[in-house]
Amino acid sequence: MTKHTNHVTSVATLMGATVASAQGGPYGRIREFAVSPAADSSHVHGLVLRPASAKRGEPDMMVLVTDLLLAPKGGLQLRESARPTALPGGENYLLLERDLLDQQIIDVHGHKVVRVNDVDLVWETSPDDGTILLLRIAEVEVGIRGAMRRLLKGLPASLVTGLTSRLTPSVIPWDFVDLIGRDPARRVKLKIEQDRLSQMHPSDIADILEDLAPAERHAVFLSLDEEVAAEALEEVKPKMQQSLIEALDSEKVADIVEEMDPAAAADLLSELPDERSEAILEEMEPEERQEVEDLLEFPGNSAAGRMTTDYIALPVSASVSEAVEAVRTFEGDNETITDIYLLDEEQRISAVVHLVQLLLAAPASPLSELPHTHLVSCNIDANGRKVAELFDKYNLRSLPVLDREKRLVGVVHAEQVIALLRAEH
Repeated sequence: MTKHTNHVTSVATLMGATVASAQGGPYGRIREFAVSPAADSSHVHGLVLRPASAKRGEPDMMVLVTDLLLAPKGGLQLRESARPTALPGGENYLLLERDLLDQQIIDVHGHKVVRVNDVDLVWETSPDDGTILLLRIAEVEVGIRGAMRRLLKGLPASLVTGLTSRLTPSVIPWDFVDLIGRDPARRVKLKIEQDRLSQMHPSDIADILEDLAPAERHAVFLSLDEEVAAEALEEVKPKMQQSLIEALDSEKVADIVEEMDPAAAADLLSELPDERSEAILEEMEPEERQEVEDLLEFPGNSAAGRMTTDYIALPVSASVSEAVEAVRTFEGDNETITDIYLLDEEQRISAVVHLVQLLLAAPASPLSELPHTHLVSCNIDANGRKVAELFDKYNLRSLPVLDREKRLVGVVHAEQVIALLRAEH
């Protein structure tokens, strides 16, 4: 065996290539590359070959990569000990040509959806003794170079390499790829790594979901944990929201909705048929259900319809240390908290303290003694245009919403105003 370690090839280059028998004659041609995700998702487990002697109706055979040799004059050859077998349980394997080429994949590094044109492979030898052959999946080709290789498939490998070597490669390392199955009935193992997706911004996840076909979109959404799914659901358009949850049972949807901002959850449920919305509400925890039901009573284009009930309000007598503890234990989205509202005994706002002031004060300091920001508020009936005008005029980050008795009932954040303006345009 020649030592062609780190010899780069690809699926398009090898497809149709002849594999010689141990005696040197032709054994068969390469039809597929079988990967066993459960055992090793970064290496090709075996090559699926069409034997030269096979008659019509006879199955293809699979030979393990470790049963191959790189022949001295190039090409592949079976070892003396090789025992090709019919492909066992094909549904347990990822077949690179069938299941990957021309498919959409998630580029988790680039935060986008791309289409696979080729897969780059690397011949290596086992680090144990240097004689056992391995075929590592290095990267996927998503640019013109991979497409050209496919177009020139069947020509001599040296010629194809010469013609495509000057093309600028556009590749994604295999470790940065999340593979999704196109057809749910084809039991392909998903390579979606939830921890990588969860590190993306919800807007990036939303963009990816919108770029995918329905089957892939559903597979990706199901792979997300409830908190990440909730954040992504808040970022997509109403029609997409309905599409993502329509195949889920009410209990599963309720678990996701409970993680959403109450205002966003109310917006989602208001777009659903009454029967479906009520079924989801029935599955929610009492406290979260009550918050959402209260918001559903208000028109969607009003301040009350856009506000959230997730905010931090404390008695006017509270200290800095109590405010810090309230921030620590806050169960809503911490990124939206910019102000602490100080309330009197009638739940009316006495003062507003910027969160940054907590960092500058001693823990025992009363919040009422800290510098206060100018109070700007609106009533629950204010329309979307009025809310947007207040944000623009006073450069607000949040806007408290008051009921008819001037009591604090919710807060509109800047992101809700942006969503409102986007919906109008």
